Amino acid sequence: MAGARVGGDPQLVTNGATRRTWRRLVRASNWHRYYQGALVGVDLLAALLATVIAVNFTHAPSAGFDTENQQHFFYLTVWLVLPLAWLLALWGTGSYDRRYFGMGNEEFKRVIRASMFMLALVSFAALTFKADVSRVAVAVILLAAAVLVCGFRYAARYGLHKMRLAGKGVQRVLLIGAYPEALEVYRTVRRAPAAGLVPVGIYVTEGASSVRNLDTPVPVFAGTDVVTCAERLEADTLAVCGSASADAADLRRLAWQLEGTGRDLVVAPALTDIAGPRVHIRPVEGLPLLHVEEPKISGIGWLIKNVLDISSSVFGLILLSPLFLAVAIAIKADSPGPVFFRQNRVGRDGETFSCWKFRTMYIDAEERQAALMMHNETDGLLFKMKDDPRITKVGKWLRRTSIDEFPQLVNVVRGEMSLVGPRPLPAENGDFLGDVRRRLLVRPGITGLWQVSGRSDLSWDDAVRLDLYYVDNWSLTTDLQILFRTVAVVLRRKGAY
Repeated sequence: MAGARVGGDPQLVTNGATRRTWRRLVRASNWHRYYQGALVGVDLLAALLATVIAVNFTHAPSAGFDTENQQHFFYLTVWLVLPLAWLLALWGTGSYDRRYFGMGNEEFKRVIRASMFMLALVSFAALTFKADVSRVAVAVILLAAAVLVCGFRYAARYGLHKMRLAGKGVQRVLLIGAYPEALEVYRTVRRAPAAGLVPVGIYVTEGASSVRNLDTPVPVFAGTDVVTCAERLEADTLAVCGSASADAADLRRLAWQLEGTGRDLVVAPALTDIAGPRVHIRPVEGLPLLHVEEPKISGIGWLIKNVLDISSSVFGLILLSPLFLAVAIAIKADSPGPVFFRQNRVGRDGETFSCWKFRTMYIDAEERQAALMMHNETDGLLFKMKDDPRITKVGKWLRRTSIDEFPQLVNVVRGEMSLVGPRPLPAENGDFLGDVRRRLLVRPGITGLWQVSGRSDLSWDDAVRLDLYYVDNWSLTTDLQILFRTVAVVLRRKGAY
């Protein structure tokens, strides 16, 4: 890394010590302050709406507050004290931490912690003052507030994603390290625009001469002061990539340089596609050791997943039976052949099974595929065409709406598939080589990360990467997120053909 000189105010840094402590609170980018203010507003609105619901839609919400003074105290509590207590609880659990805005589950986990704290606080207050409060009203106001806070924050996150797609509310990142490592981090963060990380330059720490004639996606710098370079690019975040962080002294000096500049320092280790819950930091004598745990595809969470799979699929088959009948009639009226199409697919541990779908092609589709191979629009083990002549008129509608996948609920009930998981691949492709085999550790799913991230618009490599990420970082929360995202993807009909 570059030397220890910092441009700008000479009073900010002297031998690694920041003199003006207050300047540490000044950030180079202030978009998060406006977003935090918006979150405070929506959280307060959610708490007040919860009070409206509890006061107006529960029987005798002020039971136990009989006198006029007690009634005043009740309304003061539910309209003022509880909403302010909610804000304090959310602040105390770190729900306004800017690091968790826009991505991941941590923001909502902290909201749930705040909800648990509010439940404990109200219970403790009622027990301490021996208040004979309406238990129904208490349950409604706390539950409604928790649900509304999560719902409003989800809407706020959606708005933030829209802003970031428009180039607002983002962090301008200067990548530091060897060019191949920095380029890998560049590609990774560009795949997730919702994270709000926009690389604006690469500071090469070694091999600068080999990059000189390359066509780079962002400007490349070398041989100058790294903080001065960040100032020139108006970068508010410096990301140290891979082996560039190996020299602890350089990394420590860079952290000293950034004190008082309002710029963030992050370290991107050479661990890709590993989610946070599997990574833990254990400091040993000042050395931060990263512990990477094995994937957890067992335990109580896995049992709950199996129970939800079977129960939801049985309920879905019963609920959708009228739709199945209508689709069956439409398929038979559109073209000759069976209603369902069954194809051998590879499931968990390499076992093959018959995957059920509504038939969307003419009965001679497989024989005609060889003549269409030159028009294949994807790579890897799958064949895809946007305007496939083998697809029937009804089949096109079924594919656009994803209704053709619904019969796979039968496979879920039989234990061959799951609601969420990697997509099952055709068995005729033979043995899966390399990393692809790791997909077989779990049951294939009707939907998965591949489907909610682009479906047929993704390359084979991206599809495999997403499936492996799911296998390595599975959690029940991830499954629920994918199910919610699936609804939005189906409604937009993105990548469905």
